[in-house]
Amino acid sequence: MAEKQEIKFGPAGIGGFKEAPKILEAYHKAGITCAEIPFTYQVWMTNDQAETISEVAKKFDIQLSIHAPYYINLNSQNKEKIDASIRRILLCCERAHHLHAKNVVFHAAYYGVKSPEETYQVVKEKIIHMQQALKRNKWAVNLCPETTGKKSQFGSLDELLRLVRETSCFMCIDFAHLRARQGKIDYTEVFRKIKSSSLDNLHCHFSGIEFGDKGELRHLVTPDSNLQELLKFLKKSGLTANIINESPSPIEDSLKGLKILHTLP
Repeated sequence: MAEKQEIKFGPAGIGGFKEAPKILEAYHKAGITCAEIPFTYQVWMTNDQAETISEVAKKFDIQLSIHAPYYINLNSQNKEKIDASIRRILLCCERAHHLHAKNVVFHAAYYGVKSPEETYQVVKEKIIHMQQALKRNKWAVNLCPETTGKKSQFGSLDELLRLVRETSCFMCIDFAHLRARQGKIDYTEVFRKIKSSSLDNLHCHFSGIEFGDKGELRHLVTPDSNLQELLKFLKKSGLTANIINESPSPIEDSLKGLKILHTLP
């Protein structure tokens, strides 16, 4: 258990390389202390640019993380797509090393034609393979497979907690995705499972979310009631957490989360 609970809020996005310094400064002035760089379609940043942004983030006391591109499927039937997925994740890890960002988040896989257990074993093997690459390169970075919002995707809470237990990787808990995947969210049960794991600090995503029978449809602005519910359980848990907001208004929702947090006993 962390000695002192600290809950940070921040948005997904820091702008491009030229805009990043002013945006990070604005985040700092607003009280935002973490942010995630979404390499949604490609890894657009060089190592030198990462070093520069790292210095700015350090100056303004903002903890950075990375979200890897969406084009990742470690369980593809096509070996070339698996190899490309691994390359994308490891390229993000290289950038994270130069950014001094600890966490690299990614959607690990789709089940496809395999069973959930078969998919789990494939993902586990690939996680171990990538951890060996991190060790060889001396990149002090956490692989963070994310809980996913579609039922066709690998990434239930139980699957990822098992991965953490069996590989010592880290994970990203997207509470909005859990709500979409299950049709509801039982925070008592979710935090019971988290507390029984080895995790004493969390990397989280949160937003409002629209979902249907197959799970996630789209992210929405985060309702106050959803933030209050999450923060009530998170504070009670005593766990330290970074909460990255992925709503259509991530900065405003991060500030709203900070405001609600300060009203809680």
